[in-house]
Amino acid sequence: MELAILLSLAASLCTATSSICQRIGARRLEHNDGHKVHGFDPLLVFRLARQPAWLIGFASMMAGFAFQVSALRFGPLALVQPILAVELLFVFGYLAMRTRSKGARHREWAAAIAMSVGISLFLRAAAPTGGREHAPGSVWWTSGLVILAIVALAIGVSAIGGGPAHRAAFLGIATGVAWGFVAAVIKELSSRVSDGPAAVFTNWSAYVLMVVGAAAMLLASHAVAAGPLAASQPGFTIGDPVTAVLLGVFVFGERLGTSPGALAAEVLGLIVLAAGVLTLSGSWLTIGAESGRADCKPVEAGAQARHELTRRSR
Repeated sequence: MELAILLSLAASLCTATSSICQRIGARRLEHNDGHKVHGFDPLLVFRLARQPAWLIGFASMMAGFAFQVSALRFGPLALVQPILAVELLFVFGYLAMRTRSKGARHREWAAAIAMSVGISLFLRAAAPTGGREHAPGSVWWTSGLVILAIVALAIGVSAIGGGPAHRAAFLGIATGVAWGFVAAVIKELSSRVSDGPAAVFTNWSAYVLMVVGAAAMLLASHAVAAGPLAASQPGFTIGDPVTAVLLGVFVFGERLGTSPGALAAEVLGLIVLAAGVLTLSGSWLTIGAESGRADCKPVEAGAQARHELTRRSR
């Protein structure tokens, strides 16, 4: 169990690096080539692949995938995926170091601590255990169709009105839900690894993982290119573990704490986690990095904003 936690933390560090680098690559593509994402672009990944930062992000995502596969071999889905929400802490830490200021505001550090508390509270109360290694085909079909409907709905809403932040937010939700399903397929596949390559490549999960993983990667690319990281990151960070926990229970029969006290603590933990994610995603660190002002202190950024408002009102 301890090994699963360590591997999950390594995976979250890699996915955080991936989010940052892919967003940097998307912004450079927009600035250098004038390419803005307004709808579905099946060639977007190939355009982004010309950006070195995006390629570093892609390599980090693959490393995170490898750590995630390993973690799921040693721990239940309901344990591994919530820990991956720690990725936002790594994003926050990177941006805090990049500002070279005296430090983040107390509100943001409180949100970072709240995330850790929320994850710890949920995992301690849920105490995920048990579960089967393989699920019946009918359960997988039902789960897949439900996930497909949710992802399609989020993509549809992203295309209806709104600006870049609106599109990025709903594409982030679609991506998070898709990654949660990918994690469930990885869990199925990881149980075959010990039986050798023949068992892996003769099982349906290897090929579903290739298709769904590629689709999730394309969704993630659209999400980070559509708008600010502050808009897409909550969907990545919350949608993935929540979807994976539900699939762990429904598909694999993993058991969570169900006493009234445990359920109350689980809900409270998720609420605290979500509040921390939303606060950090909208912090001045994240927004400043998006606007190219990440080296400014919050006071300086506020002064500049007031000066600009005064200038425009003249």
